[in-house]
Amino acid sequence: MYRFALAALVCAAALPSPSRAQSYPSKPIHFVLPYVPGGIIDTAGRHLAIRLSERLGQSVVPENRPGAGGMVGADVVARAAPDGYTILLTDPALVTNPTLQTDAPYDLKALQAVSIVGSSPAVIVASLTLPAKTLPEMIAYAKANPGKLNFASAGIGTAPHLAGEMIKLRTGIDMTHVPYRGIGAAYPDVMSGKVQLAFSSIAGALPFTADNRVRPLATTGSARSSVYPDVPTVAESGLPGFDVDLWIAVYAPAGLPPQVLATLNSELNKTLEHPELKAAFAKIGVTPRGTTPEEAAAFTNSEYEKWRKVIVDGKIKPE
Repeated sequence: MYRFALAALVCAAALPSPSRAQSYPSKPIHFVLPYVPGGIIDTAGRHLAIRLSERLGQSVVPENRPGAGGMVGADVVARAAPDGYTILLTDPALVTNPTLQTDAPYDLKALQAVSIVGSSPAVIVASLTLPAKTLPEMIAYAKANPGKLNFASAGIGTAPHLAGEMIKLRTGIDMTHVPYRGIGAAYPDVMSGKVQLAFSSIAGALPFTADNRVRPLATTGSARSSVYPDVPTVAESGLPGFDVDLWIAVYAPAGLPPQVLATLNSELNKTLEHPELKAAFAKIGVTPRGTTPEEAAAFTNSEYEKWRKVIVDGKIKPE
């Protein structure tokens, strides 16, 4: 059903465009960031806004619209006019919330994928008090000590939380999830050993791994992170095919005129080639990506299906 909806969005983009789309953009663009300042979405969004403004010749204005795990900002964009002047930068919460939250206010069919603009793995870090220096050792410890491990994340339903749930499902280990309001709040408890593990964004982990206050065990992407080149992936550590991407992507209201969609997609993807933007992304562990709208829609669909299965099979419930 959802797959059909995404296909419909792609087809809708091929409809004839109004003549007013030819002059796009003719006024500032609202760039909705659905989280508080300081995280990956906020940081990446502000760098994207600067460079996209230069390319489009109009201001792209970042607007933090936090609330309900990203749902408030997504809903703002889903309900906006499909004219290209309100766009969204978001993360996997966009596709997990409709399964996890029975009261999700937006319908994914109301959003048009523009481009997947970046990828970043999560990193699994351990307290120095945990007698495990690798992921296989951690799994062995968990099997020998069922129920004794806690793992932190930035909140229920976030991609790092679900990465932990995927490992539980794949290995059969018993770990207790401890959600925090942002991953930064978890690190004092990880360092003290109150919580033994954290599934974290790279940006959140770096200040603590850089001076060895916590130990990185593995990253969750399909390839090693350039930030942690000596840290193996989960797949390398004995779980082949494991791949959790803390992707970031741009969406717009469904029904954009095709020329507007084409302009947004083209200029976004060219923006991702800017050397200063690449350097800014690298500092927060994000690799620029860039896709067509059709590729972005297909990827969104695959992520929805993947996380829906994890949420259902793991019997994950909201707070």
